[in-house]
Amino acid sequence: MAPSVSAKTWIAVLGATLGAFMAVLNIQIVNASLADIQGAIGAGIDDGGWISTSYLIAEIVVIPLSGWLAQVFSVRIYLLTNAVLFLAFSAACALAQDLPQMIAIRALQGFSGGVLIPMAFTLIITLLPKAKQPIGLALFALSATFAPAIGPTIGGYLTENWGWQYIFYVNLAPGALMVGMLYVSLEAKPMKLHLLREGDWPGIITMAIGLAALQTVLEEGNKDDWFGSPFIVRLSAIAAVALTLFLVIELTTKKPLLNLRLLFRRNFGFGILANFLLGVALYGSVFILPQYLSRIQGYNAEQIGMVLAWTGLPQLVLIPLVPRLMKRLDPRILIAIGFALFAASNFMNIYMTADYATDQLFWPNVVRAIGQALAMTPLSAVATAGIEAENAGSASGLFNMMRNLGGAVGIALLQTFLTKREQYHSNVLAQSVSLLEPATRNRLDQLTHYFMSHGVANPADALNRAYVAIGHVVQKQAFILAFSDTFYLLGAGLIVALIAGLLLKKPDHMQSGGAH
Repeated sequence: MAPSVSAKTWIAVLGATLGAFMAVLNIQIVNASLADIQGAIGAGIDDGGWISTSYLIAEIVVIPLSGWLAQVFSVRIYLLTNAVLFLAFSAACALAQDLPQMIAIRALQGFSGGVLIPMAFTLIITLLPKAKQPIGLALFALSATFAPAIGPTIGGYLTENWGWQYIFYVNLAPGALMVGMLYVSLEAKPMKLHLLREGDWPGIITMAIGLAALQTVLEEGNKDDWFGSPFIVRLSAIAAVALTLFLVIELTTKKPLLNLRLLFRRNFGFGILANFLLGVALYGSVFILPQYLSRIQGYNAEQIGMVLAWTGLPQLVLIPLVPRLMKRLDPRILIAIGFALFAASNFMNIYMTADYATDQLFWPNVVRAIGQALAMTPLSAVATAGIEAENAGSASGLFNMMRNLGGAVGIALLQTFLTKREQYHSNVLAQSVSLLEPATRNRLDQLTHYFMSHGVANPADALNRAYVAIGHVVQKQAFILAFSDTFYLLGAGLIVALIAGLLLKKPDHMQSGGAH
């Protein structure tokens, strides 16, 4: 007989999960509307990227810190304070006047929002009994996989119809509900401020410097030509030194910030690897598809949102059913099917053409949604099964940080890969579009006549325009081929995640998932 769970506990879990959902959603909502925000506050395209980067840096630094800070300040005070701050900084973002203001407020918003993600995960694996954890983890999966998928849809709609400020105001109503739920449900416990003195400060400092430097390298590297930029070289060196020191400190100190020895446990280690690759593919595909639709198909934010909606909507139906499936099937089978479908959805996009748009993307997006829904909940359950209560904060911090880090690595990798493959395909195509080819000369003649019959009097001008037009066609074709290659790469990464999933061991008592 499964132990019953009080209404108060469910309200705490639901409130915390709503917070995690909003924190993840905020990344994608803002990305969908970045161009509008940049225009409104007078930021250049290169600098405007920091509106997203500052949020992500703060978020990735605070996620692994949250387990310890929750012990210091008590879960109730720590979670409630950050929930209120997240809403205050959301409203402040909408009122920002210039770029430095916006970057500073976004960093603070990321710092408070980042707390909501691991704390929701921690509450699920500490408050809920083993039998009920799959339901909690299914709720959490909505924040981890549904929020990134639906973010561009909401962001595009609000920006096109209401104005960019509303992508920040949209947090206020659900945020007030979240604060209310947490206020009535979380137990008041005394703060343990003495833990601040005993804190693993060398670990905290090296981790914060290392992760902040690494995240900046990943976000800014492609724009700055990677190691061609002294700034990126310096930051990479700082990240390498700080993170190496962090690893040494965590594995040798008596009271580490994060218990990295959890990574040597088979299920948690392989679970983290699969989760990292899930982050690469999850955030990578949410980055690549809008790029393709705006560059090749000329879609606006709202149209892109409508295409991406189909990577999210099926998950709303499926994720609530996953805990039931986990009772009937070995969770590892669900993980394998989920990753196989997610990989297949990427392989469905490797033969793209200039006509490849909404209709052609429908089925790959639906297959992807099903795959994500099936993989996330059982992966979280199997990876964290057997994690003791005292290690829950470390497990939650590591698990969620690695998915976010996977997203940052994925986006950086795909940006660079896309650029390199476009150059490669341009060179190959340019060789076949030669003036020695009759087809090329024919097309040039046709275009020259076309421009002369449409108001270009000078034949040399008309010929020049014909050359430019052919150049555009070649470049567009090279980009389409490059986008096809990026989907191939994402699919290959998910096959590795699938193998990691198959190496998981079935945990003891895993008839219905969860930790014991």
